[in-house]
Amino acid sequence: MGFARTCSVALLGVEGVVVEVQADLEPGVAAFTLVGLPDKSLSESRDRVRAAIVNSGAEWPQKKLTVGLSPASVPKGGSGFDLAVAAAVFGAAERIDPRAIADLVLIGELGLDGRVRPVRGILPAVLAAADAGYRQVVVPEQTAGEAALVPGVSVLGVRSLRQLIAVLTDEPVPQEEPTEEGRPDAMLAGLLVPGAGIGTGLAPDPTGSAGGPDLADVAGQHRARRALEVAAAGSHHLLLSGPPGAGKTMLAERLPGILPPLTRQESLEVTAVHSVAGILPPGEPLVRRAPYCAPHHSATMQSLVGGGNGLPRPGAVSLAHRGILFLDEAPEFSGKALDALRQPLESGHVVIARAAGVVRLPARFLLALAANPCPCGRHTLHGAGCECPAALVRRYQARLSGPLLDRVDLRVDVEPVTRADLLGQGGRGETSAVVAARVREARARAAARLADTPWGVNSEIPGHELRTRYLAAPGALAAAERDIERGLLTARGVDRVLRVAWTVADLAGHDRPDSQDIALALELRTGVTRGVPVPVGAGEHA
Repeated sequence: MGFARTCSVALLGVEGVVVEVQADLEPGVAAFTLVGLPDKSLSESRDRVRAAIVNSGAEWPQKKLTVGLSPASVPKGGSGFDLAVAAAVFGAAERIDPRAIADLVLIGELGLDGRVRPVRGILPAVLAAADAGYRQVVVPEQTAGEAALVPGVSVLGVRSLRQLIAVLTDEPVPQEEPTEEGRPDAMLAGLLVPGAGIGTGLAPDPTGSAGGPDLADVAGQHRARRALEVAAAGSHHLLLSGPPGAGKTMLAERLPGILPPLTRQESLEVTAVHSVAGILPPGEPLVRRAPYCAPHHSATMQSLVGGGNGLPRPGAVSLAHRGILFLDEAPEFSGKALDALRQPLESGHVVIARAAGVVRLPARFLLALAANPCPCGRHTLHGAGCECPAALVRRYQARLSGPLLDRVDLRVDVEPVTRADLLGQGGRGETSAVVAARVREARARAAARLADTPWGVNSEIPGHELRTRYLAAPGALAAAERDIERGLLTARGVDRVLRVAWTVADLAGHDRPDSQDIALALELRTGVTRGVPVPVGAGEHA
């Protein structure tokens, strides 16, 4: 009787569980049994592993073979267990030393010819293995760069089962034929979901290429540009409301260009989600810029927050983690889909419960909404001939529910562009690079202030801390207190006004918010004009 064990990783959402793969050979009729709660794609690994071993020049053991996946109570799916199953079979058959694979974590799919194909979710799988104390992993060669992002782990990238056997037995490693230059690599097909990264707006570095969207292209819209800068500096949620053609979508598309690059920890979080979702481009193992996700208004609730058959998969709120989720024509989204955003807007994550299990997915994003004032869009234009009945206008605007809007920090009315602005008579606005520099300086001030706290930007500070630890200047909250008495602000609204005020103060270089910072935050929150001048430079007061 032969026995061997090795390890692989089962992914539950974007979190991994180390699974022990055990192989047992006993005398009897040749059979291959796979146990441990596998799904359909994992059950089919029996045929893939058998063919891969035979076509790699090794002999298939003619005995009763049982492969167990422990813990058996954890659902397991996908083809990433193939490599671990093959190694365990070799160990049980004494083709390799069982001790050589006992502390290895192996992840990869096997082709029938023995080639090792890449799979999605390598980064979160290796992170889970490192957290469990494993220090050696074997992955497909195409994803070795992604696995190497995890510190303290030795990564071996292999192209075929033959190479793995040679490494484990100290034999000369055979050279596999490389893909001909100019031909697409069919091995990468398992990494990308068809169409992902193109129509989703999640392609790498959407704003960093030459000729990308620039704020200087926007004519006029000084208040909307100011709100965009505040949103980027403090990661505040934003609503742009105005008639069609005023530039709402144009402004939102330029928001990624003024966001600072992701930190190392943020990059790992975003890369892990994108790797599981199958939108991580080959050759780009680490996402360094904030993602931008703009789903169509026909998107379902499951596509926004996550879902799918079996264990839930990341939705748009998770794909936009540490980046921007832009909902154009927001009132056209279904009410259920919009209200499902309430929890992640507050908590920064989404918990999805299904019959197959409960999954917690990260979802800390900047929400940008664009909305018309009425179905025809001309309700706020004087003399434009809006024929929408008042009841229809109210119903249309009520599609964005009060609880959802209460979680939006900045609400800006985007006015139609004037002829002077459109013809450039008012001068060209600041470029994205200039605004991004101010945003980085404001983020640096906030990071220095929050260095010893679990928060990184102003929008994450709890209300209790704002009222007890991070105090505004004396008398600065007088206007906000009057709005509370008039019913214009809720308790949550006051906290959000204070967060925006701290961001405005950071942009202006103030040590703490004063009355004008609070007034600007109130204007951006309520939409009521407070007579605050529009800033034109970094050093000027807002």
